[in-house]
Amino acid sequence: MSPWAWMTAGAVIACYAALSRRLSTTVVSGPLVFMVAGLGIGPLGLGLVDEATDPESVRALLEGALAVVLFTGAAAIRRAELRRELFVPLRLLAVGLPLTFALGWLVAWPLLPGLGVWELAVVAVVLGPTDAALGQQAVSDRRVPALVRHGLDVESGLNDGLALPFFLLALTAAGGGQGGQGIGETFLRALLLSSAIGLAVGWTVARLLRWSAVRTWTAQGWRQLASLAVPVVAYPLAVEVEGSGFIAVWVAGLAFGNVLRSPTLAGGAASDPPAGATDFAERLGVLLASLSFLAFGAAILGPALGHMTWQIPVYAVLSLTAIRMLPVAVALLGTGLRPATFAYIGWFGPRGLASIVFGLIAAEAHLPGGRVLEGAVALTVALSICLHGATAPLLGARYGAWYARALAADPHLKEHADLPAEGIRPR
Repeated sequence: MSPWAWMTAGAVIACYAALSRRLSTTVVSGPLVFMVAGLGIGPLGLGLVDEATDPESVRALLEGALAVVLFTGAAAIRRAELRRELFVPLRLLAVGLPLTFALGWLVAWPLLPGLGVWELAVVAVVLGPTDAALGQQAVSDRRVPALVRHGLDVESGLNDGLALPFFLLALTAAGGGQGGQGIGETFLRALLLSSAIGLAVGWTVARLLRWSAVRTWTAQGWRQLASLAVPVVAYPLAVEVEGSGFIAVWVAGLAFGNVLRSPTLAGGAASDPPAGATDFAERLGVLLASLSFLAFGAAILGPALGHMTWQIPVYAVLSLTAIRMLPVAVALLGTGLRPATFAYIGWFGPRGLASIVFGLIAAEAHLPGGRVLEGAVALTVALSICLHGATAPLLGARYGAWYARALAADPHLKEHADLPAEGIRPR
């Protein structure tokens, strides 16, 4: 990007930071601000950013942001919490996510002409993962039951990593694999080898920090910087062996977070885990994600709006509604949750950073239907940024009011669960 583009990005960050608390309770979300700013400096506006001339910097920014977000999101997942309210995130991930892929593929077939069977599968998988940051109020409003907020948060933290193997396999089958790898080799390298690398790196760095913490050898600031060593090492190492850097950092995050919070050290002595080890990485992820939405508006959404057909908006709307909400309803059947909860969880499945990066990778694979694929992904994410950000405060308040009335009428309401406040860490 040009120096003027970077200056504009810095000015937007400063202005949003100054107003962030005030805007957090309005329909104006952070991703919306940065996306609109990106449109303003892109080819539809001032022309300061152009994907055709800045492809490497845009891709590096987007992939770096996703790597950090995948790591911090996975590191925040606690096994104890998953066991306590397992039925919500487990059903959303094990039943809802595959059904979302399947329904997205079926609906795309008549609406996205020019795409082959596997290209349609790529579209469905790219638009499957959710991003809680786009509907932040939905998972941070304390009027909403903790079970629901945490279920959405855990789903968002895990589903992008779970979608990665399906994305890589579909992309390879569609002809977009790298180095002539077949589906079997892609599976072995991307899933098994990359996972092994991530597990080893995450475990090693976490054990090193635990060992250092018990001896009080590490300063707090360096402890936070040390956590960034995990994605910095895991990602390029996996890429070097032609695996998936994203899968590696996601698995590394899971290993790092759970080993760091382990109640005992290797010798069996109890100790407190190093507190705040990922705080800096989380804040860096927020910054990089914000810049990514700006780059998305400038270099991806702007050009994509120039070649839209009527089918793409229809598919985008269906992707955010029926393709998300029907699988969620099926996944939650038999849980005892009320229809209002089905609707709330179903609606707040925003598409964000993971979809942008997966879509960019697919577009750069030069598939025959790449332009249609890019347009569908770009418009779906743009609509999600607008609609989910705008509705989060209103629907959070309405659902919270419904929950208060329902709990007063039925103290044994299934949505009511005794979860510790510190367990809810919306990203």
